[in-house]
Amino acid sequence: MSESARVLSVFYTVDVEVWCQGWANLDAEFPAAFDSHILGRTSRGDFGVGFQAELLREHGLEGVFFTEPLFATRFGEQPLADIVGMVQQAGQDVQLHLHTEWLDEAPQPLFPHIGHKRQYLRMLPPEEQRQVIEEGLRLLAKAGAPGVNAFRAGNFGFNADTLPALAANGIRYDSSYNACIFGRDSGVRPGEDLIEPLELDGVIEVPVTIYRDGLGKLRPVQITACAWVEMENLLWKSLEAGRQSLVIVSHGFELLDASRTRLDPIALRRFSKLCEFLGRHRDHFRCLPFGRHTLELTHPQPLPLPSAPWRGALRLMEQGMRRLAY
Repeated sequence: MSESARVLSVFYTVDVEVWCQGWANLDAEFPAAFDSHILGRTSRGDFGVGFQAELLREHGLEGVFFTEPLFATRFGEQPLADIVGMVQQAGQDVQLHLHTEWLDEAPQPLFPHIGHKRQYLRMLPPEEQRQVIEEGLRLLAKAGAPGVNAFRAGNFGFNADTLPALAANGIRYDSSYNACIFGRDSGVRPGEDLIEPLELDGVIEVPVTIYRDGLGKLRPVQITACAWVEMENLLWKSLEAGRQSLVIVSHGFELLDASRTRLDPIALRRFSKLCEFLGRHRDHFRCLPFGRHTLELTHPQPLPLPSAPWRGALRLMEQGMRRLAY
């Protein structure tokens, strides 16, 4: 393939989820939690889910908003419908995200025998995984998002049982594999790190993209985890290396500081530069939802791409500035 014909599939993925300060006072804390984790409300404006969706749209990009619906079993259908609406209004894609910590919080729980927290989907047996995925799909469809075809487990906490459970629910794509979190411990293709798409149990696994920083440490490509110079370099190197995909991780609250009350200007600058770059280089980088890309499944898996030490040094300087700002 000539250099001019090379195209890299880029997935800008946003995990959309609501978290209160704890589990003891949920109903009182939920409105503030929605404001911070979904709206991204600050004194300078809103920089949450809607903001990310609109900025992507302005640059002609389509992201994937993995939306967690189980919280609606506690707080009702309207907040979930509001999230789905703000994502779809900006022309972005709604897909399924599940945080099983909510299973024991519903007035009428899906699994009455679960009386304490299940932090990860992988903690459920196969049939219960199938059922909770089915429930998540039902909730999203009722909120206005039918036809879901992609999934990400909360905290990347999936395992080999999850893939058949997804296939049983008609979900074709999964992006729960993160070599930096659980990775090999997931039981999916033991003994190797998944870097590129491959098909397993009727599901196409599209792993979160990782790279080796200047110290040789594996890092995910995430707005708050790597500097813009690292992201830009990785985009070009992935294209040149003939890689199939690059999966970027974000959250609805990614552009806020650790307190979830103030804008993080460094994170905003990284996201803005990324959108501008992808919009300007659409002939090489195609930012679309799952199912809209043609992916060649990769066997065997390649090694993570490296990043030069000086780029990591810039990230460390930025992270230091961010911590001082907090």
